Amino acid sequence: MDAPPLISVLKRLAEARCGPQRLDLPPDLRPETALEAIREVVRVLDPDIALSIEQGSLEAARVHIDGASRGNPGPAGIGIAIFDPEGGLRERIHESIGEATNNVAEYRALLAALDRALALGIQELEVRSDSELLVRQLQGKYQVKHPGLKPLFAAARERIARLRRFRIQHVPREQNAEADALANQGIDEAAQAALARAREDWR
Repeated sequence: MDAPPLISVLKRLAEARCGPQRLDLPPDLRPETALEAIREVVRVLDPDIALSIEQGSLEAARVHIDGASRGNPGPAGIGIAIFDPEGGLRERIHESIGEATNNVAEYRALLAALDRALALGIQELEVRSDSELLVRQLQGKYQVKHPGLKPLFAAARERIARLRRFRIQHVPREQNAEADALANQGIDEAAQAALARAREDWR
């Protein structure tokens, strides 16, 4: 028998009733069918989270982060590489963040990494960065004096408090090449998109 259309399953799932610590499904909707429909929606909305579900939950991870700015301040991007405890690369993230300084970009990369870790259910996180300022500030060895960094630092501390274990480590730039390349990819893609828009406007 063919599987029912996804929208049909979702409509039936919407008719479910909540009980104490349980979900009472309509009589004709099997739990396996409902669960697969939810997973299919997740695959469409966020393929990365779907991949993590299929590969198994990731409770601990090592994350390499980098923020780059061309001009300081100038066009900036962030790069994140997430590895499982065995060293397998689980996810790459790159994004343009508009115009920012190097230090702001480094903090934006950290915040994005923390948000992603929390979304994936990671509880034990090791962050590696080639920004000595960022690392020493999070370790409490340097004070956060710049007013533009203070709210970013506070936001990072708030997210870190939600983790069971957190460690941040400074690494040489050559050991952070993956995240560095991703941060620059974010800048490059934004520049290419801006150029394409400018060409379109001239037509």
